[in-house]
Amino acid sequence: MDDLDHRLLVQLSKDGRAGISTLAARLGVTRATVRARMEKLSQVGEILGYRAVLKSDLADRPVRGIILIEIEGKGAARVSRTLAAMTEVEAVHSTHGRWDLIAELGADTLEALDTTLNRIRLIDGVSRSETNLYLATRRA
Repeated sequence: MDDLDHRLLVQLSKDGRAGISTLAARLGVTRATVRARMEKLSQVGEILGYRAVLKSDLADRPVRGIILIEIEGKGAARVSRTLAAMTEVEAVHSTHGRWDLIAELGADTLEALDTTLNRIRLIDGVSRSETNLYLATRRA
């Protein structure tokens, strides 16, 4: 992935419904370039799908938090795909530093979140994790 791919992913993460023409204008490239990049990013698994995040989505999952994940070896891409397929995982981020991945989680109950955490810890390649729960959200 190059800088344009990263900028395109940032734009899509901000507005997954943005049209090809809008993205092209924001990135300063042609529509054909945006379309080709999006197809390539989908084929290599960087873009797993598109969805609208609704205000009600947050209210529907009252137990929320993150899990910081350390990966042994070179399994980060495989672990990321496994995480992204889990319905309780709302986002997966690669990081720099002590942890390799951060996954944002949402569940209906603490018990459901605990089950998800246990499933994550059993993924082949996950060597260590740390979980933090959100207690309150303050919007600016």
